[in-house]
Amino acid sequence: MTNLAAAAGAEFAIELRDVRKSFGKTEIIRGASLAVRPGERVAIIGPNGAGKSTLFNLISGRFGSTSGDILLHGHKIDGLKPYEVTRRGLARSFQVSNLFTRLSVFENLRCAVLWSLGYKYAFWKFLADLNDANERAEEVMEMLKLEKRRDVQAMNLTYAEQRALEIGITIAGGASVILLDEPTAGMSRSETSRFVNLIREVTEGKTLLTVEHDMGVVFGLADKIAVLVYGEVIAFDLPEAVRSNERVQEAYLGSVLADQQAAAAAGH
Repeated sequence: MTNLAAAAGAEFAIELRDVRKSFGKTEIIRGASLAVRPGERVAIIGPNGAGKSTLFNLISGRFGSTSGDILLHGHKIDGLKPYEVTRRGLARSFQVSNLFTRLSVFENLRCAVLWSLGYKYAFWKFLADLNDANERAEEVMEMLKLEKRRDVQAMNLTYAEQRALEIGITIAGGASVILLDEPTAGMSRSETSRFVNLIREVTEGKTLLTVEHDMGVVFGLADKIAVLVYGEVIAFDLPEAVRSNERVQEAYLGSVLADQQAAAAAGH
């Protein structure tokens, strides 16, 4: 893969230039612009219906944009298929776990590394003999702290373990840009705290974009925060600057923080 070499020479890892997306006559993304430097961790927040998942789908190639440019390490990727975007160094996880449920933890991770190591469709090769793939899978498994669950089928893991394995699959191929879609959704407070630490560790040195509703996670993980409202990025700054931004408070943040503080006070 050439993504790391490309990253070294590009000012921005991900850049959106006046990106728009319409479904029929309905415009969902209305001229979104964003520039994320290599190694930055950016959280994308906004109210329901703001277009966050649509924006992720545009960046990862699942949707084609109506207009505007999307660049990965300085090269246009809008119009490419998802697997072509992945091969250029961007990987994405989803809100719902997408695992090979009847394969073990180790087998899931090994599947994720094969293409990045140059193993394509070769039915005559025995997986057990692919030492580099096996070693990389073992390495990622240790990063995830799942080595004791090595031979457990994915369907028998706890929810938090499944989410950890999904992130492992996302990073296993060596992508330099990682997109995580609501990685802590459905987790308890203690699970969330551990998971944030895990995300921080396994994405060290990589560029991270995450969609997240938990403001504790956002302010604990992100170097910068992008606020998306009605398909537009209305703020992109350091966490404290976003927290004090009057426009952000009016459009979104004030009510969300109040709701989460009330829930915490009630013991939820």
